[in-house]
Amino acid sequence: MKSFRRVAGMAVLVMQAWAMGPAQAAEKLVVGVAIPTATHSFTSGIVWWANQAKAELEKAHPGLKIIVKTAATAPEQANQLQDMLTVNKINTLVIFPIESASLTQPVSQVKNKGVYVTVVDRGLTNTQSQDAYIAGDNTAFGKLPAEYLAKSLNGKGNIVVLRGMPTTLDNERYDAFSAVMKDHPEIKVLDAKYGNWNRDDAFKVMQDYLTRFKHIDAVWAADDDMAIGVQKAIAQAKRTDIKQVFGGAGAKGAVKKIMDGSDPLIVADVSYSPKFMYDAIKLTTEARLKGDKLPANTIIPSVLITRENAKQFYFPNSPF
Repeated sequence: MKSFRRVAGMAVLVMQAWAMGPAQAAEKLVVGVAIPTATHSFTSGIVWWANQAKAELEKAHPGLKIIVKTAATAPEQANQLQDMLTVNKINTLVIFPIESASLTQPVSQVKNKGVYVTVVDRGLTNTQSQDAYIAGDNTAFGKLPAEYLAKSLNGKGNIVVLRGMPTTLDNERYDAFSAVMKDHPEIKVLDAKYGNWNRDDAFKVMQDYLTRFKHIDAVWAADDDMAIGVQKAIAQAKRTDIKQVFGGAGAKGAVKKIMDGSDPLIVADVSYSPKFMYDAIKLTTEARLKGDKLPANTIIPSVLITRENAKQFYFPNSPF
């Protein structure tokens, strides 16, 4: 008789679990989203798309909780992870690390507590610290500008390079750019310094280049914000030797210039939209609601943007 009661009780529990449905199941999912502060237009896009995902998903899944935190520095982001774990009781984390090396251990500690971790864009130095990785195509981000500039210069000339921040994705981009340049020995890369994906820092780096190098044919700014800082430095120095500044990421201002043909220095770009933050949050949340896991790596292709296809990459309502 006791055995019958136990079986009947288990059956009731199973029926109750089935009856919960996705809405009640979502009550158990608490997603922490850790992203950089909107210090420039790209991160403004990251923040905007993250909040778009939060609004859309919480509306679609009553009971689901998504907590979005922005941080200005790596230590601040590391502290936020601990707060989300202990105070907010997150069981899923989607993080855009401010820096790779310094965030790897804090993220690993969160994962070791049983939290499912999706890392976006800037990778960690130890992939064992994550469950899934979603990013743009950083190899193409470096390779396409290199090929375009080499062709524009007919395989000969001087280039200066601005790198982003010391992260794994910047390494991927720079390595891909350098690999192409090895096939063009008459193109000299005069120097490559970090501009931190920041307009003001890029301005200072370019000022240094303009002082040190008397002839520069082209600049790989590696970011559309940095390209603006670079152009400001060139204008102030009244240099006319530079024929092209290649940015990156497909900011709407840069794409508009390419569409209109209004800026002779900005004639091509490479796509890398911050919308992947929205995609990462949505893919992760919907997978976890179903009890599924994401593929270990999801790469969103980067595409060369020229006047011929620029309209496809122009989003005037986006902050980026």
